[in-house]
Amino acid sequence: MKVNTHMAKEVITLEEVRRLAWLSKIKISKREERRYLNEMSEILEYFRMLDEIDTEGVEPTYHVIELVNVTREDAPQQTSPDSLLEIVPVMKGRYVKAPRIV
Repeated sequence: MKVNTHMAKEVITLEEVRRLAWLSKIKISKREERRYLNEMSEILEYFRMLDEIDTEGVEPTYHVIELVNVTREDAPQQTSPDSLLEIVPVMKGRYVKAPRIV
């Protein structure tokens, strides 16, 4: 659906757009600030319209489809440490060698 961004009532301020850009660690131009102001205002206006819908008596929907966890029975098994170490890709002695995470 094509939306006219010039018609959106500003429900977010230019300062809030700048703060969101700063929090997102992105640099935006003055032109982009104005564009995002219009776009975000329009999105928030849609949410405001949704808030006006009468949902009295409507059961909350957490998922569109009914989800059921399909899991296997968790049965403890005896396993030797040596059999677990056989599947490790890189070892140093009896230790698992993993890449450095910084």
